[in-house]
Amino acid sequence: MPQPVWPPRDAEHLLVSSAQMATLEQQLFASGLPVEALMEKAALAVARRLEQPDWWPQLQQRGALVLVGPGHNGGDGLVVARELHLAGIAVRIWSPFERHKPLTAAHLRHASWLGIAALDHPPDPGDRAVWIDALFGIGQSHPPGEALETLLERRQQQQPNRLIAIDGPTGLCADSGQPLGRVAACAALSLSIGLLKQGFLQDSALAWVGRLERIELGLPAPLLDDLPADQPLALSPCDLASAPWPQLPAAASKYQRGRLLVIAGSAAYRGAAQLCLQGASASGAGSLRAALPQPLTDQIWSVQPHVVVSAALASHPSGSLNLSDLNAAAALERLDAVVLGPGLGATTEAEAAAEAGIWQPLQRFPGLLLLDADGLNRLARLGATPWLKGRQGPTWITPHRGEFARLFPELAEAPALLAAQAAARQCSSCHPCSVLLKGARTVIATGDGRRWQLREACSAAARAGLGDVLAGYAGGLAARGGGDAALLATSALAHAHAGLQAAQQRGQGGADPMTVGQQLQNQELNTDQAAQNVLQPPTNT
Repeated sequence: MPQPVWPPRDAEHLLVSSAQMATLEQQLFASGLPVEALMEKAALAVARRLEQPDWWPQLQQRGALVLVGPGHNGGDGLVVARELHLAGIAVRIWSPFERHKPLTAAHLRHASWLGIAALDHPPDPGDRAVWIDALFGIGQSHPPGEALETLLERRQQQQPNRLIAIDGPTGLCADSGQPLGRVAACAALSLSIGLLKQGFLQDSALAWVGRLERIELGLPAPLLDDLPADQPLALSPCDLASAPWPQLPAAASKYQRGRLLVIAGSAAYRGAAQLCLQGASASGAGSLRAALPQPLTDQIWSVQPHVVVSAALASHPSGSLNLSDLNAAAALERLDAVVLGPGLGATTEAEAAAEAGIWQPLQRFPGLLLLDADGLNRLARLGATPWLKGRQGPTWITPHRGEFARLFPELAEAPALLAAQAAARQCSSCHPCSVLLKGARTVIATGDGRRWQLREACSAAARAGLGDVLAGYAGGLAARGGGDAALLATSALAHAHAGLQAAQQRGQGGADPMTVGQQLQNQELNTDQAAQNVLQPPTNT
């Protein structure tokens, strides 16, 4: 049965390559739309964006210098220069190229006729004007050259955060997010025209892209419908309102609201278990059980009294949790989901061999199994792909890049969107395996081809313990709503949004694991209330 599409496959969410965007434009031109019309539409939308309060006062006070390339990206920049000039902004142009495409050359002549000053020498990198980068856009495939790289590098050093990039910073690949040469232009604002380009969201691009915004082109829906079914989708906090949250009957008992077992913590990492359980509690799961290190089981009742201790486990001599004493057959009965991994600690070869027996019942477990952190590192010893293909229920794995490389060394160097997709596909068999590849812009991929990537996250939330909260929260939502990967993507989005909220309300230092867990709980309460309001609208009195 096909899964419902969330979020919509529309211009706000689709992530495309530069070649795909170019193909869409060529289809428009083939339909009869003049190139000039599309250029005007795009550039006028950019000019309107610059009229917003975050940039307009700077442009009025400092003026603008538009860096003009030889192609149509340069033409976009010239239309923007024209509009700023007509609005009373002091505008100058610099184009270090002898030849330009005919349409760009025409705009250059018109700019000259309007009296817009054109520099005949490279600008001073300390120039006080706002620079508008319209040199190359998404058509770049080669480094811009040492002279341009040095100019742009010195610009950021001398006038930081005063450069706006039209369709991507100069020197940055719009597909990989990697600099094409030594450096790229460092933009405070990057405007992606039409659709978001995949490269602009990658972790490697964030230092160059700055704030990323999409410029609406009004692309016809039939064009977007022709994009491949596995086209990745970008997720923003506003998508939480339409997310596939678990919908449970009003009379659901605690056991019908999700039964979750957390196997986490060790003598060295006791806090990981508590943070994972805090995330699980925030999910609204009705029944929480835990297999924990012995020292923690004697105290957990005082901080999380609703958690039922299923097993008190000893630690290996190395300090990691010893899973060999867990009666897995009994512990896994009457469960909807299991989270294994946060804070378990690393094992030696001998310790791993001693607890090998737990992996067979976990493989047979029909509910959702979420493997995180040291659960993944222990799985890597067994051979991740064959074990995951043999799972008899849905599986979610949540590695960061280092853990991912241990699980799938052959995919370690692949871009995040491709790596997560390939891993999910090769590990899915009768039951799906979904991959959440953690990063500054986390990627989620499924065995059936669906992919998501987060558009926003709080850099201050990249702290020890945040992954433990996410594992528990995602596991709890799965216990309530099943193992479809859209719920895993929802978990990642809600977790990232909670980090943003924590930083906004309490400052950068406030995005700590416990605060993020509390924010998740507030989000869940709000979601439950919204669902009740939809199902039971108030009556007139």
